[in-house]
Amino acid sequence: MSWTDFYRRQEILEATVRQAGRNPGAPLPLDEVPGAADHFGCEENVLAALQYKWTQVLSGRLRTEVTDPDDADGLGDHVDAVTRAWRATVDEHETLRAVLDGGLERHASLRRMHEGELRMLAVTSGLADPREPADEITKVGHALEALLRTNRQEANCPRRPVMNGLRRLLAPSA
Repeated sequence: MSWTDFYRRQEILEATVRQAGRNPGAPLPLDEVPGAADHFGCEENVLAALQYKWTQVLSGRLRTEVTDPDDADGLGDHVDAVTRAWRATVDEHETLRAVLDGGLERHASLRRMHEGELRMLAVTSGLADPREPADEITKVGHALEALLRTNRQEANCPRRPVMNGLRRLLAPSA
């Protein structure tokens, strides 16, 4: 792929997100974006490329937050770091996240990629160990993401409510 192709694909992805932002839950309007069908072929391929873009941004923010130089002793709270990274990414790319969420029901491959993201959140936050079974880590990631989505509007939400919510969601049922 040439640089011209790369930049053209990026333009197509941006245009697709803008178009899809009108109705993020609907199938992507590939016919309304010149070149989308030629460069990507189908909705699933566009969504995979968009998920890759989302993962790049989120993982970069996670890396930055977890390795904060102000926390030189390395004992910082990783749940807070993941919370800040996830919220900042959603705030900056809200339409992209909505488009990806809309595609989850339509494409199993997108769900698998999203589950990988959930495992990344769970392990990075320290709420799960990478040696645990993948389905358990995914459950922890789902619980964390649910809390992040619920508390998103409360930008200065203190740590305790998030942690209490996690304990409640992850506690074994009686």
